[in-house]
Amino acid sequence: MSYEEKLKNYRTAPFDARFPNTNQTRNCYQNYLDYHRCNKALSAKNQDPAPCQWYHRVYKSLCPISWVQKWDGQLEAGTFPGKI
Repeated sequence: MSYEEKLKNYRTAPFDARFPNTNQTRNCYQNYLDYHRCNKALSAKNQDPAPCQWYHRVYKSLCPISWVQKWDGQLEAGTFPGKI
């Protein structure tokens, strides 16, 4: 199944074996990092970042809006603590 098909059929974040517990905080954070890393890597190679949209949808469905707003602000200010 192509990523276009996966995005079209997307409803909510699928099960991820790396995060088997009910608490999805780490899953949220990891998908946020993966999205920004993916964008950075593909943009550096002048490639279409469309495949990164999967991570975007997952973190948008898992993460509280306030966290995303805080992290986005930190990214803009250059103070985000994660490695992207």
